[in-house]
Amino acid sequence: MATVDGRSLQDAIDLISRGTDEILPLDELREKLDSGRPLKIKAGFDPTAPDLHLGHTVLINKLRQFQDLGHEVIFLIGDFTGLIGDPTGKNQTRQPLTEEQLMRNAETYASQVFKILDREKTRVEYNSRWMNALKPQDFVRLAAKLTVARMLDRDDFSKRFKSEQPISIHEFLYPLMQGYDSVALQADVELGGTDQRFNLLMGRELQRDAGQNPQTILMMPILEGLDGEKKMSKSLGNYVGLNDEPGDMYGKLMNISDELMWRYYDLLSFNSNADLAALRASVESGSMSPKDAKAHLARELIARFHDEDSAARASRSAGNKFRAGEIPDEMPEMELVADKDGGMPLAVLLRETGLAKSSSEARSFITQGAVRIDGELEIDPQYRVNSGETHVFQCGKRRFVRATLRAER
Repeated sequence: MATVDGRSLQDAIDLISRGTDEILPLDELREKLDSGRPLKIKAGFDPTAPDLHLGHTVLINKLRQFQDLGHEVIFLIGDFTGLIGDPTGKNQTRQPLTEEQLMRNAETYASQVFKILDREKTRVEYNSRWMNALKPQDFVRLAAKLTVARMLDRDDFSKRFKSEQPISIHEFLYPLMQGYDSVALQADVELGGTDQRFNLLMGRELQRDAGQNPQTILMMPILEGLDGEKKMSKSLGNYVGLNDEPGDMYGKLMNISDELMWRYYDLLSFNSNADLAALRASVESGSMSPKDAKAHLARELIARFHDEDSAARASRSAGNKFRAGEIPDEMPEMELVADKDGGMPLAVLLRETGLAKSSSEARSFITQGAVRIDGELEIDPQYRVNSGETHVFQCGKRRFVRATLRAER
């Protein structure tokens, strides 16, 4: 049976499975997707810090893929659970934030996530809406769902207990509240990191107890930082921030290892599975270098969090640094007149400079990876050069022209 947007069920499963660590259970997800109804896809984020980095976007990217398949995405801001602080992975009690701090952070989250999610198709919820409505006796009943022994099965709690590190009672409430969020939202699928397994399973248990069809769990891996070893973290300095300057983002991404590049493609790129397979085949065959593949990834991410022009400028500026010495000092120089829209299609420019015999030949050169601008590969046949710019255009290995595009008089 086809999914909402017309893709086959297997195509949808392949897309959703890409980069995931585990889907519990996969057969349930297949049945839900095959039902043909839009599913409620939930992911929760406690606004404990104002700025996001690429590691945070792994879940959000997966939400976007569900969104593109026609499902209802619920971006849940944990303004109530944030008052407790998620104890996952912590070896000590986390210092709680004030409501004012949480709301300030939540506002910055919204402005950043909508660079990925479709604002018109995203349902934003705050879990204080239902948590504040609970009475003390409701919390008592909720706490009765879980034993202390079961809670100590959690690896982080177990380690803290054995090492005699304090565990505050309110920390035991966190997984119960995260699970209750799924009940309140009647979630069909919940996304979380691999470190969230206990909390995610709690949602299934509480939904089952409430008579609901339990949510399917989709666990995403923790993204490695630029060092390729430890998780991406601002405190470790191995991160790419969503608000980083385009040039900084480009430089950081160009310096990752070839192996890590494919990991980032799987978890961060919106290219289709077929496109990624073709890209990998090009690199493995030697028709494209790993450096050029990294450049494509960097440009995709910069365009997402800034814009296409910023990505192009960062790419060209860095191209001069990464390929210093490869562009000859002397070459033909030309001045061309921009069209009425203030620019010129790259294919037309290549024709006018004599680097290609015709626009169609120029487009073929571009798609075949034979064209560079200031040493940077350009494979978009629709690319336009802006008036007022001077660049070195290269076609093949030895044909160069330095061309200036001036505005139409």
